[in-house]
Amino acid sequence: MKTLPKERRYETLSYLPSLTDAQISKQIQYILDQGFIPAIEFNEQSEPSEYYWTMWKLPLFSAASVQEVMNEVQACRSEYPNCFIRVVGFDNVKQCQVLSFIIHKPNMRRF
Repeated sequence: MKTLPKERRYETLSYLPSLTDAQISKQIQYILDQGFIPAIEFNEQSEPSEYYWTMWKLPLFSAASVQEVMNEVQACRSEYPNCFIRVVGFDNVKQCQVLSFIIHKPNMRRF
């Protein structure tokens, strides 16, 4: 077993290589399948002490397809290429965020 190289880790899935758009789409499909409400957030940094991210538009309450969410992801990437961007899932029964994962890091390569 090998120790991971020392580098900054972020949130869920951060120990994996950067997700491709196809992999992001599968995660979004999971959010929709669970009945969670997807939202997109961005911030200039991803520090553990930074609790507040800016929401891209409103949560996607009526999103019925992965493509709707991915269109908003692409728009956010275009508008804020130098920010961290993450997708979050809100549980409307528990009234809280139940998952999040970073989909864009500044200078992150896209596949």
